[in-house]
Amino acid sequence: MLPTRFDQARPFLTLGVVLLVWAFVPLVVKSFTRVTFFELQAPFAAAQSYVQDLQEFWALRTRPKNEIIEAGRDLARLNAAYELRLQENEQLRAEILRLENLLKLPPLPTYRFEPARVARRDFSGWWQRLIIRKGANHGIPVGAPVVFVGGVVGRVVEVHAYTAVIDLISSPTFRVAATAEGDNRPISYQGGINESFKSPRGIIEFVPVDIFAAPNQPKRLVTSGLGGVFPPGLTIGDIVRLEPSTDGLFKSGEVRLDDRLGGLTEVTVLVPLHPEEF
Repeated sequence: MLPTRFDQARPFLTLGVVLLVWAFVPLVVKSFTRVTFFELQAPFAAAQSYVQDLQEFWALRTRPKNEIIEAGRDLARLNAAYELRLQENEQLRAEILRLENLLKLPPLPTYRFEPARVARRDFSGWWQRLIIRKGANHGIPVGAPVVFVGGVVGRVVEVHAYTAVIDLISSPTFRVAATAEGDNRPISYQGGINESFKSPRGIIEFVPVDIFAAPNQPKRLVTSGLGGVFPPGLTIGDIVRLEPSTDGLFKSGEVRLDDRLGGLTEVTVLVPLHPEEF
């Protein structure tokens, strides 16, 4: 028996009824359903991440001893360099504290560093996000800045029991106040529309007209510290293109971000020690 038009349209009618009913569901129920679904799904993403770590561990065990010895020597050199940097850092902290007391300035926001492994990447045309294997169980709050060795990674936008969602600086939903290196005038930075398998980019607005940059002469873009979320001086990317805006009062342009953003395996969350200061 040939299917009738009603039989052919039945799946679409069912979908339409479900969407109509969902539209009238209270917002509290929708939020609870979404959070519950995420919490049920999170253990699978974390388990997959742990399996990948185990695979990498056994892959490293198969390497020759000579490579392990050379890696140990390189690690010892890095540790020695980091020890020297730590001593310099302590001296700078003491000098900053002395100047704050001398000038009676308010103290800068302080953080504790919470390293976390990346469990999953969620890249699309609308957002670019990472899911890490730490959440409320490690005291990570919503809005905390996230960094890595190359500078800013993004901002925590969702916190669950054992995971957290990070909005990357390449995401169109990410905004932050920035400055050009060597200049203290604020610039508005926003993530851009990034295509797959291409270098991440961002856009800037309200750039002073006397700032210049080009692909062969890029200018570093850093956080300004305004807003109290990100500490000042963290690298965002390199300004590679500037052109006059439509009003002629400022410039707008393009920022080249770190290519390692899409392949990060571990990040550091800056958890504020005194949340009331933010």
